[in-house]
Amino acid sequence: MARWEPGARERIVLAAVDLFTEQGYDATTVAQIAERAGLTRSTFFRHFPDKRELLAAGQETLSRLLAEGIAAAPAGASPLEAVAAGLERASSEMGPMNRELGPRIQAAVDASTELQERAVLKNAGLAVAVSDALVTRGVSEPVAHLAAELGVLAFKRGFAAWSESDRDGADPLAPHTLAALEELRSATTSLG
Repeated sequence: MARWEPGARERIVLAAVDLFTEQGYDATTVAQIAERAGLTRSTFFRHFPDKRELLAAGQETLSRLLAEGIAAAPAGASPLEAVAAGLERASSEMGPMNRELGPRIQAAVDASTELQERAVLKNAGLAVAVSDALVTRGVSEPVAHLAAELGVLAFKRGFAAWSESDRDGADPLAPHTLAALEELRSATTSLG
């Protein structure tokens, strides 16, 4: 088995998603994932501490991209305008592979209590990254926390809509996440 071939991390994720789709998360072992990826178990563990972490593989990158977009927003931007800039930045990095894998990963999450719990932690981590980026801009903590939660929810809703839309189209993710953020912003006016 090739141990140091480039793209090992991506191959591991693709192999895992294929196996989760075929036989379910619980029935899939690390050994099977490594074998399907053409790698050793040791190589798997160099990239991921366990199979559960596979489905959160891009969380650090997503958090960083959201924070970068927020930091780059114009100085006079409102908290939600800064969140929109973060969504645009993060969305710009999502491509066809993300679109294709998204529904399959979500199906694995939906079928596993363990993965559902991990997804909640992932969302909390994203919200912290967004909130921290907003606080750094001088936004008060309560407003930053609320804007962050709306941003994470908008990303989830926009990603789901994008993943379920015409996959042959080359439409980018950003319009979907920004539309979801606007929908949520409008919904807040009815809270009273």
